[in-house]
Amino acid sequence: MNPPTTADTLYELFPASADRSALETLTPDEMPEPYRRLLVHTHHMTVTVEEFYGQPVDVEVLEVARKDDLYARKIILRLRGDRRVVQYGIVAIDLSLLSEHVRTRIVEGHTPLGRVLIENNVLRHIEPAGYFRTVPTPTMCRWLELDEPEPLYGRLGVIHTDGRPAINVMEILSPCPSTIA
Repeated sequence: MNPPTTADTLYELFPASADRSALETLTPDEMPEPYRRLLVHTHHMTVTVEEFYGQPVDVEVLEVARKDDLYARKIILRLRGDRRVVQYGIVAIDLSLLSEHVRTRIVEGHTPLGRVLIENNVLRHIEPAGYFRTVPTPTMCRWLELDEPEPLYGRLGVIHTDGRPAINVMEILSPCPSTIA
């Protein structure tokens, strides 16, 4: 998987996407808090979101596309406690670069990607590829459980496993409070 990570390359995997919204590129310094803290780093979003909200998240797979060893999915992450949606994402994974066990766990769709990689000690490096602001489409508002569209913030990135670019991601956070009690 060598193409650069862009929203276009990820959405091309889902040609009939009603959730595709325009992205406005931001620099890390233009990212407002708490989104800068949540997005501008080289850690898994699963871990970052869980630390921010103080509870685990569960994955819900919305849509899957697969061609040979390329597995792509649209997901939302929900807080385990109140089931609030905290993130929407698209991920494209070159399954040929992962062990059979890790491939199976990912394709099952029961565990967030970051947790699968961490629990299976997959050597990984997360490389942010860009940051953005967007206004969600009606479909994305429905998935994120938003009554009205409002600016959302996200990032694009590449996850390298064992030194190879294996996973392209787009992660968009739900509106979040500036502090968590």
